[in-house]
Amino acid sequence: MFQIEEELKKLPGKPGVYIMHGEKDEIIYVGKAVSLKNRVRQYFQSSRNKGAKIEQMVTHITRFEYIITDSELEALVLECNLIKEHRPKYNTMLKDDKSYPFIKVTVNEEYPRVLFARRMKKDKAKYFGPYTSAGAVKDVIELVRKLYKVRSCNRVLPRDCGKDRPCLYYHMKQCSAPCQGYVSSEEYKKNIAELLKFLNGDFKDTIDMLTDKMMAASEEMRFEDAMEYRDLIRSIQKIGERQKITGYGEEDKDIIAVAMDESLDLREQDAVVQVFFVRGGKLIGREHFYLRVARGDTKAQVLSSFMKQFYAGTPFIPREIMLQKEIEDAKIIEEWLTDRRKQRVYIRVPKKGTKEKLVELAEENAKMVLDKDRERIKREEGRTIGAVHEVEEWLGLSGIRRMEAYDISNISGFESVGSMVVYEKGKPKRSDYRKFKIKWVQGPNDYASMEEVLTRRFTHEGKDEFDSFSIMPDLILMDGGRGQVNIALKVLEILGIEIPVCGMVKDDHHRTRGLYYNNLEIPIDTDSEGFRLITRIQDEAHRFAIEFHRSLRSKEQVHSLLDDIPGIGETRRKALMRKFKSVENIRDASLEELTETESMNAGSAQKVYEFFHGASVPTS
Repeated sequence: MFQIEEELKKLPGKPGVYIMHGEKDEIIYVGKAVSLKNRVRQYFQSSRNKGAKIEQMVTHITRFEYIITDSELEALVLECNLIKEHRPKYNTMLKDDKSYPFIKVTVNEEYPRVLFARRMKKDKAKYFGPYTSAGAVKDVIELVRKLYKVRSCNRVLPRDCGKDRPCLYYHMKQCSAPCQGYVSSEEYKKNIAELLKFLNGDFKDTIDMLTDKMMAASEEMRFEDAMEYRDLIRSIQKIGERQKITGYGEEDKDIIAVAMDESLDLREQDAVVQVFFVRGGKLIGREHFYLRVARGDTKAQVLSSFMKQFYAGTPFIPREIMLQKEIEDAKIIEEWLTDRRKQRVYIRVPKKGTKEKLVELAEENAKMVLDKDRERIKREEGRTIGAVHEVEEWLGLSGIRRMEAYDISNISGFESVGSMVVYEKGKPKRSDYRKFKIKWVQGPNDYASMEEVLTRRFTHEGKDEFDSFSIMPDLILMDGGRGQVNIALKVLEILGIEIPVCGMVKDDHHRTRGLYYNNLEIPIDTDSEGFRLITRIQDEAHRFAIEFHRSLRSKEQVHSLLDDIPGIGETRRKALMRKFKSVENIRDASLEELTETESMNAGSAQKVYEFFHGASVPTS
């Protein structure tokens, strides 16, 4: 039995991280301390003014543990990692995790490519960004392809030169086709050098070059070419206008401010953090982040929590971060960010001048977003997080974040397939959806097929921490009642896994009427958001399975009708489909028409004709 008073006496006076556990042994809070002995004791001293959130949290603590570190900096890094991993209930948490796109130029290759990237890797490529809009990044990539004719394919050059035909981008005049040797390595690298200047914000040479080409084309009465150059110039000017000069030299900065809801909720409130991104002296964009914070949390506390979570997840660290309030951990966060950036990072709170005005502008923007989106946020939360809470109440559970639902689809056992759909915080996470083609079961046996799907899902090792299979669900939803639930419980018991399993029970009209959980059918309010969420999940699992099944049926039909014809391989099958467009048209074709098809000879045409008509056709 964990005795809190006794364990408090054993705490060391060293830096580290402390982890608070709740009634179900879940992690409810993670914090860091210069002295674990002094910091953890404060939570259990009634004489201290701890605030409503901490007082409430302490009533739920059943035990705590701690990890000693060599320094406060190591404690900060560990705290950030643990909060990101466990998302404890009483830590101030970002409501949404965002990643920012980059433009990647593979300068380490003989013929570099320009690509869209979500992460900055240590791969010797050049990265530009991060940008706040994926659409803007794609627009810029499309523009530089038109300007500099650089490739984006995966061919390994010069090894693969001449092995295949030039792709569509060459015909669209967006690639100079180095894969065909149509451009020398020197000329291609010259274009890459111009592209890098362009991405660094030096547009003048490119605009001058395009202007000269536009004027020459106009004088030669090539008006279509002149219009194309004109449009390219306008696109560049538009990008230049988006990158508004802020007047701070060439430095990178993030400007951060928070606005907090002043509603009357006694326990929690909404907050919005606004971040302005200044890169190379130019304001390239802004982004806002929603947080749910405890009543009584100060703006300084919210900013400190936000910075730890935000900069633990973003690959780019600016040289300077400007805040609206002084934060308690400023020095240690500076040290942490300096270590991540490998260059000095400064956290400042400007008190006067233009910099102060920018911070005030960020705060005004945060207030505007909070006011504008307050009702929308609450409606969205009702449909998602609020609906999840309703499901928790029906089932007597708590802490449901990730739900997985499964379904089987087949027609008389033909090409049985399984689907897995994932919902996190009440929203579909389509990147984690998975399809299963049934391998071990023959014929129409939904229970056995479901057993196979679940066994494969829960014995599959994720390739990395981001793999869908590496994350366990908090609740499994089965598209059916007692039978499907018992199959899932059987698989989990064999594998030694404990996850709640709930069935989505339908009525005679195939509409959800209740939930089957712990051998009981639980009626649910059909006018509730929880009911609508369950219905959406059930429909999504069904849709995903049917779409996969339909695609396999289509492929199987083509295979059975063409690939099984003796002497008709992939090349001839493609040639037939190119000419006749459908299997029906191939079936209706004459022997002469089949013979005249590319790659076909008289013998192969005879075999195709006999396959469809069942009789030999005499040849003259």
